[in-house]
Amino acid sequence: MFTKAFRVKSNTVMKGSDRRKLRADISAAFPSLSADDLNELVPNKEELNVVKIYAHKGEAVTLYVIHKNPMFFQMEKQLYPTVYTLWRYPDMLAAFTTWAPVVQKLMGGADLMLPGVVVSSAGLPDVKKGDCCSVNIVSNRAPVAVGTAAMSSSDMRSSGMKGKGLNVLHTYMDQLWAFGDKTAPPIIPVTDTSVQADGEMDGVECGEEEEEEVMKNEGEDSEGQNGSEIAAVESSCQGLQDLSLSKQEKEEEQRLHEEEEEVEEEDSRSPQEQMDSLLYQCFLHALKTKLKKSELPLLTGTFLRKHMVSCCPKGKHIDIKKSSYKKFSKFLQTMQKEHSLVQVKELSKGVDSIVEVDWKNSAIRSFCVPEDWEPSEESGEQGESCEVVYHPPEITPLYGVTARLQPLFQDTHQKKGAVLQASEVRTIITDYVKRNELVHETNKSYVKINPILCDCLLEKSEYQDVEVLKWDDLFSRTLNKMQACHQLLFPGQPPVVKKGQVEPIDVSVASRGSNKKVTIIKNLEGFGIDPAMVSDTLQRVVQASAVLHDVPGAKDRQLVQIQGNQVQHVGRLLLGMIWFN
Repeated sequence: MFTKAFRVKSNTVMKGSDRRKLRADISAAFPSLSADDLNELVPNKEELNVVKIYAHKGEAVTLYVIHKNPMFFQMEKQLYPTVYTLWRYPDMLAAFTTWAPVVQKLMGGADLMLPGVVVSSAGLPDVKKGDCCSVNIVSNRAPVAVGTAAMSSSDMRSSGMKGKGLNVLHTYMDQLWAFGDKTAPPIIPVTDTSVQADGEMDGVECGEEEEEEVMKNEGEDSEGQNGSEIAAVESSCQGLQDLSLSKQEKEEEQRLHEEEEEVEEEDSRSPQEQMDSLLYQCFLHALKTKLKKSELPLLTGTFLRKHMVSCCPKGKHIDIKKSSYKKFSKFLQTMQKEHSLVQVKELSKGVDSIVEVDWKNSAIRSFCVPEDWEPSEESGEQGESCEVVYHPPEITPLYGVTARLQPLFQDTHQKKGAVLQASEVRTIITDYVKRNELVHETNKSYVKINPILCDCLLEKSEYQDVEVLKWDDLFSRTLNKMQACHQLLFPGQPPVVKKGQVEPIDVSVASRGSNKKVTIIKNLEGFGIDPAMVSDTLQRVVQASAVLHDVPGAKDRQLVQIQGNQVQHVGRLLLGMIWFN
């Protein structure tokens, strides 16, 4: 599940009430943990972050991060521990044992099959279908994978140890592990060294037979003296890391080899002729492999974005403006009149649709998919396989001390212009009230107003009437009288403090000339988004003209203007935040 990079949606600090709820959820999901264990996993005073992410297939996952290490992840209201947690509490879950070469397959995204499970003398762990389980290797109890049981223990035995045993969700060396401090598994000696295979390793594709024999010999040698046990454990742990490094080296070598072979022959055609040829190729490709008869009639713009763009070969992209047609409508007219491939009609005013396709046409029947084309893992509307994930800033509201409020903060040496968080302001006001004995004698929920509070917080019309304030009213008045500020913290950069409220990204539609519409996007720079990147990406996605304009009266600020009403595409792009290289 975490074999590929995920996208972070938000990262916030967990409140005290949420910590208690998380502690109760962990206790209910993992009853073997004691109260001390729960307090250690979910501390009261140390920073605990809640990170919401989207996995590469779009699954929404919540991470609970302590000391920069993800300790638990939650998916569909189900909690799962990470390997970082299991290394501290290896007996937290029922564990299945396997060989190190099998773990290498699990790291690549495979599930644990039953022929790859090593059965000890005590037998299989008692699990039910869907139970959370861990995976370790024969000579080290430190878990290296987490998943859910694909069937119960009794079903595993009755099946003759064949079929899928564990649906793997998270492994050592995956992207979730890389989100932490990337430590290696600790060495935890096995308590039961009399492990034996319930099935033959020949039925498992776990690597070379020589590697299998080495691992079996290590398991047999570990039944000897204590000194040899520790050596076997260290060898197994090191072997696991060597396997992972070897896999990475092979992938890197293969990638470099492919790059060397991708030497294109020099094309003598003009750029315009090359774009015409690319358009025709993608058009035939989309008609033959993408478009279905049930989709007709289909808007021409939808056909271009959904089907043709995804048929573009790797490293290239369609740009109608660089072709001899200049407009997609003219290209379709040529395909209809000269090649008789499609029929295009104006079903509604100003909107063309493809209503019929001649799939028996010799051009479509003889077309073959180019060898340099690769299916894109992302949606066809994005149309590129290379992407850059945007990491949003962490925004913290701040409050600045004004000249009027300075007497309230002078005891804490906070001068005019100092910025504070709401919690810090609350603490300072509370200390001021208690230090000056302003809490009401009979009703502790009220605070008496002294001359300083009167001058700082009350309006002139309230001087004679208001003698006490509730605590909440006192805090809210103080915050309202302060200068609104905010802090932006981008990953890997120092925090930036700015005055005023955060300006949201503004997307609007305006009319230009004879009922033509344009979409305008403002305030992108405040969130660390490059307007030029947005303009370029939208131009490729919607195949419409996009330009940048300086914002009047604002220094180093630009707005994006794109032809047509593109609000839906802009919203989808900003919410997904995936850019083209």
